[in-house]
Amino acid sequence: MFCENRCHVDRRSERGVCGVGSSRVASEFMHMGEESQLVPSHTIFFTGCSFKCVYCQNWDISQHPGGGMSIPEDELAAIIDKGRRQGSRNVNFVGGEPTPNLIYILKTMKLTQENIPVVWNSNFYMSEESMKLLDGFADLFLTDFKYGNDDCALRLSGIKNYWKTVTRNHKMAWNAGDMIIRHLVLPNHVECCSKPILRWISRNIGLNVVLNIMDQYRPIYMALEHEDISRFPSTREFQDVYDYVKDMGFVNLV
Repeated sequence: MFCENRCHVDRRSERGVCGVGSSRVASEFMHMGEESQLVPSHTIFFTGCSFKCVYCQNWDISQHPGGGMSIPEDELAAIIDKGRRQGSRNVNFVGGEPTPNLIYILKTMKLTQENIPVVWNSNFYMSEESMKLLDGFADLFLTDFKYGNDDCALRLSGIKNYWKTVTRNHKMAWNAGDMIIRHLVLPNHVECCSKPILRWISRNIGLNVVLNIMDQYRPIYMALEHEDISRFPSTREFQDVYDYVKDMGFVNLV
């Protein structure tokens, strides 16, 4: 029950939507391409994901949960400690999606010796139970706020009840720690997704939250099979979203 798919499976004998059995690490490295407040960020990428995004830019790890390496918790803790001593500002759990690996991550961090901030880099489809475990554990929530409605979420990511789940979790996270909200501008989704998301953030989180409007979308993986997202966003679309952000009065843009 780590995420709102709530598969209720025993991973020793079966798999849920994410396909994760035992946790597997696809890669770990000192990332210099995250938001300036975070770098150098020791990113740990997990295989598997609770979403099935047709345009996933990490599809090679998110949709192949059996890949990567199985690393015992004490060994990963030692790797994290070494990264901290070498200058990492945080440990950044990402994927795929870190949520299916929550217990593994908690056990790992319990074994670390260095005092290092935790970044939870997620699609924010966690269950309420997982959110309660993260309260007091995650120092910063790095969120991926994708869709402004349930229809787009179901069609492009295979996810039900997206809006209620993700908005609830953003509220809980905002009360629990620091936050950076990322939003990737999709072609043809400015009115149905980008603007509703920004309106909700302004009314429920506020205008002081750190916000990253991202223009990195590329039509890869299975995106070409979906006409609305089969191209790059236009300069006009991105500028429309960015102007909307500025006009609303958001003050912390990265």
